[in-house]
Order: sequence, then C-alpha cells, then structure tokens
Amino acid sequence: MTDPALRDPALSRRWLALLIGLALLWPLLVLSEFKPWTLLDERGLRATGRYLAQFIHMRSDAEFLQMLALDTWRTVAIATAGLTLALVLAVPLSLLATARLSASTLEGRPGPARWLRRAVRALLVALRSIPELIWALVFVRVVGLGATAGVLAIAIAYGGMLGKVYAEILESADATPTQALLSAGATRWQALCFGALPSCLPELLSYTVYRWECAVRSSVVLGFVGAGGLGQQLDNASKMFAGNEVSAILLVFVLLVMASDAFSRWLRGRLA
Repeated sequence: MTDPALRDPALSRRWLALLIGLALLWPLLVLSEFKPWTLLDERGLRATGRYLAQFIHMRSDAEFLQMLALDTWRTVAIATAGLTLALVLAVPLSLLATARLSASTLEGRPGPARWLRRAVRALLVALRSIPELIWALVFVRVVGLGATAGVLAIAIAYGGMLGKVYAEILESADATPTQALLSAGATRWQALCFGALPSCLPELLSYTVYRWECAVRSSVVLGFVGAGGLGQQLDNASKMFAGNEVSAILLVFVLLVMASDAFSRWLRGRLA
C-alpha cells in the first residue's frame, strides 16, 4: 500500500477536474461529428493508397518547374505586397490608438481623444476578427481571380493584427521619455520618434518580420480560393488527382517556408 504521507493531497480534485473536462468535451465531439474511425474505411484506404503512390514520382519536366518557380515568386510577392499595405494601414491606426502619445491624456483631460481611441481600437478588432481567407473570398468576387484579392486580404487582416500589437508595444514601453517630450511641447510624431521608438523599435521590427513569415504561409492558403500563387496550383492539382504534381508543389511549399523562416531568423538576429 502507498504511504499516506506520499499521497498527493490534490489527487481527488485532479480526477474530478478530469471527469468534468471529459463530460464537457464529449458533447462537443458529438456536435462536431468527430469520427476518426472513418479513416480506416477499406475503400477509403485503397483510394488513399493509390493517390499517395503517385507522390513517389514527382513531376519534374521543364515546363512544370518553370510554372512552379513563377508561382513561388508570386506567392512571396503577394505576402510582401500585402504586408506593405498592412503597414500603411496599421501604423497610423496604432498611433491613434496609443494613449501614451497623446498630450491630452498626459494632462488628464482625455475628452474626445478617448472616444477616438476607442473607435480606432474597435476598427482594429473588426479588421482582425475576420480571417484573411474570408476577406479573400470577398475580394475574389470584387476584383476577380488573381493575386490582387490575396494582397488585399492580407493587407486588411494583417493591418488589424499589426495595429493592435504595435499599440500594445508602444503602451507597454517606458513612458518617461514620451511624457517628458510631450510636457516640453513636442508633437505626437516627435514623441514617437525620439521617445518611444528607441526602446520599442527592435520589438516592433521583430514582430513585423514574424508577420511577414506568416503572410507567406497565408498567401499559399489563399490560393485555394482563387487568390493566385502556389495555393491555386495546389488546388488545381488536387482536383485533378495529380499526385505527382501535388507532391512537387508540397515540397516547394515546405522549402519556401523553411527559407522564409531562416530569413526571418537571420533578420531578427541582425536587429537584436
């Protein structure tokens, strides 16, 4: 028998919490129709085996590789252009949403500025609450198939994300330099450049680079709804059950993500 002195006094509470968690999880699994045993269906396994067998012989002719290289470059271009437009949207909104860069807040008279900041923060919530995939679906209907829809989708969704995080970084920075500059009559822009940015710039740049890396991944996913790039080619190959093309595109996608991760890691090291 176990020594009573060695027993965990919280064991019964842990078991109770586990049982409560399982009781809450089971209805959610039923509601989501989670049935993993369907993966073991005999016909499904045979079809999957035939499809995966094509992965071994990846398509590698010159015409296909040229198309793959062009779409890879287009994917990077979509991510970079989208993030650039997101910065154009995020930077002014984050400045408007930051209370520490407001002279009225420093003087204890927030007034209309407080309501403006709340409105800007509500706008940032609205922009980032809708996934870029939904934005892409909307813009595909507006501007048609192609890279433009992907660029606009990333710009709007990432503009909300960047604006929120930028504002939080600026709010969490040491307020002494900005308060001193604002008290001396400096403008909001001067307080930002000479008070907040010297301490916040590395963190702001690091997060921006991370978001560019995420944008590369997102631009591939957006291709499935017609926003161009590698995702659109992967969608076409999947619909045609061309396993040899799918495997080649997936390999290029993995290499692209590895390259973007290595580049962002190198850039963060340079910024540190």
